[in-house]
Amino acid sequence: MRPYTAILIIPTGIGAAIGGYAGDALPVAKAMSQVVDRLITHPNVMNGAMLYWNIPNSLYVEGYGLDKLAAGEWGLRPVHQNKIGLILDQGIEPELRLRQLQAGDAARATLGLSLTDYVITDAELNVEVRTAASGASWGTIGNPDSLLRAADVLINQTGANAIAVVARFPEEVDAVADYNYRMGKGVDPIAGAEAVISHLIVREFQIPCAHAPAFLPPALDSHLSPRSAAEEIGYTFLPSVLVGLHRAPQFIVGRQNDYPTMDDIWANQVDALIVPASSCGSSAVLSLSQQQCAIVTVENQTQVHVPPQPLGVKSLQVNSYLEAIGVIAAHKAGINPSALRPAITSLNLLNH
Repeated sequence: MRPYTAILIIPTGIGAAIGGYAGDALPVAKAMSQVVDRLITHPNVMNGAMLYWNIPNSLYVEGYGLDKLAAGEWGLRPVHQNKIGLILDQGIEPELRLRQLQAGDAARATLGLSLTDYVITDAELNVEVRTAASGASWGTIGNPDSLLRAADVLINQTGANAIAVVARFPEEVDAVADYNYRMGKGVDPIAGAEAVISHLIVREFQIPCAHAPAFLPPALDSHLSPRSAAEEIGYTFLPSVLVGLHRAPQFIVGRQNDYPTMDDIWANQVDALIVPASSCGSSAVLSLSQQQCAIVTVENQTQVHVPPQPLGVKSLQVNSYLEAIGVIAAHKAGINPSALRPAITSLNLLNH
């Protein structure tokens, strides 16, 4: 019997009640991993700044790579470890840059991760943060070519096959949005811009990438929400990114592959997708809805309103991730979830 494979998606920057903060969807991923053989998810779910959790049967896949997987254009190949190259934005102040490098050294010495080297971009990346009318966050990079040149150096001169990026983010974000986020009731104001950075490198080089923002340490706040607290306990968000990239699967680009392995994963091997019910417009959801893949939509409030029905996406709606885990366990066992409810309707003869 082939492994049961599920994808857990909670889009970034849309203020998800669960998964919209500092790695607060990790408990969902940990629990979900217990009822599947392979759990594919992405940095927004797994990254908790200084906090992380090693889930042995999970695969850490950047969002652009997830879209390509779902479309059947790329595959995933699990690895034992990657050699991670580190890109630091030239706009990071010297002391704050040293904090990032110390985090990298700690990951090498304490966790045994393989970091090849670091490169400082030849120009400041000039990240800008924006908010859409819906309330979702997005952003831009002023010097994307500088980012790509740094990645090229790490890949071709140091042998890196995964890239971690630390970009300096502006301190002058929307004060109200920042306060709401820290209180656990708003949208992460920087998440959309973070996604742009990692998408760019994955699209250009087809290797794993994740991003950690650089900020000056915030003032102590005694009323901080637990959902945001992971971002307040250190000087850098880099540790969870490095841990995720350490065993992130490599991408198989196209099916012209001379040496396929039994562990390779393609879209037609995905059994289930779990996604918030209000955010079904992503490329991954639309692609997988055309496959023999169970779509489970979860009541997880966000700032967007893209339900499955108008898109023609057939899904099983559940009220919580706890219920979703039960549905996935039933699906893996080959049990129709309706059989676990008190009343089962009788079969009707066709054309009766």
